[in-house]
Amino acid sequence: MAKTLDQKIADAEARLARLRLETRKQDTGRKIVLGGILLSAAEHDPAIRSWLLKQVDGDKLRKVDAERLAPLIAKWRKMT
Repeated sequence: MAKTLDQKIADAEARLARLRLETRKQDTGRKIVLGGILLSAAEHDPAIRSWLLKQVDGDKLRKVDAERLAPLIAKWRKMT
């Protein structure tokens, strides 16, 4: 039995939703990998650590993010 136009649209929308989810998963994975690389580099390279500290200064972070990073930022400030 042939699908109706509404069924074809629903199938296409479901496929699009799956593709969007896969794109978000890939993006999140890239952020995690790059974040890990950056954190490791900041632990070993004072220039990178200094740059990151400048990036988090001021009002650039949401309050919840600043609170989450506070122990790490305090550690890095002691290292510089």
